Amino acid sequence: MSAENGAGGTATWLYVAVAVAAVLIGLVLAPQAMRLTQGAGQDTPDSVAVVPVEGPITSSTADQISANLREARRNDSIEAVVLDVNSPGGTVPASESLYLAVNRTTAAGIPVVASVNGQGASGAYWAMMPASRIYVTPGSIVGSVGVIGTKPAGGAAGSQIITGPDKGAGGTEAEFRDRVEMLRQQFVSTVMNERGDRLELSREELSYAKVYAGSVAKRNGVADEIGGIDAAIQRAADNADLDDYAVTRMDPPEQPGLGIILGSQEAGAGNNSGTRTVVVEQSPFDYNGVETPHYLALYGMPEQGEVRTDG
Repeated sequence: MSAENGAGGTATWLYVAVAVAAVLIGLVLAPQAMRLTQGAGQDTPDSVAVVPVEGPITSSTADQISANLREARRNDSIEAVVLDVNSPGGTVPASESLYLAVNRTTAAGIPVVASVNGQGASGAYWAMMPASRIYVTPGSIVGSVGVIGTKPAGGAAGSQIITGPDKGAGGTEAEFRDRVEMLRQQFVSTVMNERGDRLELSREELSYAKVYAGSVAKRNGVADEIGGIDAAIQRAADNADLDDYAVTRMDPPEQPGLGIILGSQEAGAGNNSGTRTVVVEQSPFDYNGVETPHYLALYGMPEQGEVRTDG
């Protein structure tokens, strides 16, 4: 073999080795490249979060709903929020805090739409004021823009020693009435500021604190559209410019534990296989027999034991 032929053969084998190495490297890297491509195509889709606002609004339930709204603001995949409302309202402080949580969500650039399929009254109506649109069904109940004040019957009991004449009552009669009036004006002003250009009601008419069926609320501007939760979700998605999106339903707030499941021997002798429910009669608003003033943005006045869970 000549030197020339030997050099050519060596070059040929070198080219072959390089080619084989390239193929082997490709086989090793191809699965990784495929995984990267698949991962890029499997990103979490944009979504509309449905946040339930259910039952009486207390400090506890308002905290839970506010936490859901906070998660919506922090989650990059959530582009819009729908409030799924079925609540008669609640305490003034809790309703105010929920209003502020909804307001923070809209201020963060996240569109919020409300949907009332049952009740959206008093404090619940207050809380959804920042929503761009309020959807109702014809039979929904909305409105009740007003405040209920409950105060102690008098001072401290005769067996107690108090340090001031208003310690047990929380203030004089005039002061109590002034606080209720201040809260009423605050509630009415919030509604007028948020929806004044859409209302067919005067400030005085709104202050009557009437509730309206959904079909009437649509006509007088207390609500915006007739439609269910699906229509509200679609509107929220449109407001966020979403064509393809998922729907994420967050957990509803847990109500105070009024029903207790206990073991029972009634189902059979000598065993605890049966169960029964004991209903604990208590107010959902943290008072039983008012001892200090309470201010409620509530449609209707719940009596002790009225709100409860059976079975």
